[in-house]
Amino acid sequence: MPDDSHPSITPTIEWRGAFDNAELNALHAEGFEHRVLEDDWWGQVNRHSLGWVCARKSGRLIGFVNVAWDGGVHAFLLDTLVTIACRRQGLASALVEEAVQHARAAGCEWLHVDFDPHLRDFYWKRCGFRPTDAGLIALR
Repeated sequence: MPDDSHPSITPTIEWRGAFDNAELNALHAEGFEHRVLEDDWWGQVNRHSLGWVCARKSGRLIGFVNVAWDGGVHAFLLDTLVTIACRRQGLASALVEEAVQHARAAGCEWLHVDFDPHLRDFYWKRCGFRPTDAGLIALR
């Protein structure tokens, strides 16, 4: 297994990059601290997303963000993930920046994100999101 923490290896970031479900399921489980599932991420993003951003280092998927959309002017960031070994190096910000550029290029006027309180500084200060009123209904 490659050493993803090695500083001399620069990650590659790719809009609509290829991935397999197993590697994204593993990254999602690590990032959201749950067991590894067998979700069909590839089918989901290809059916419902404007696009997604993948980060790889030494061929390994180390970062991901999904850009869902309404088919019009609203896009939504979901599942921003970076493997633990590669955090605190600016990679998540780079993923979001790539997502912003492509959402803008696609004609979207708004990019929404929701997040847990401990990520406020990341999204507001590092990524340039601003606070806004929003509503939420817990369905489960």
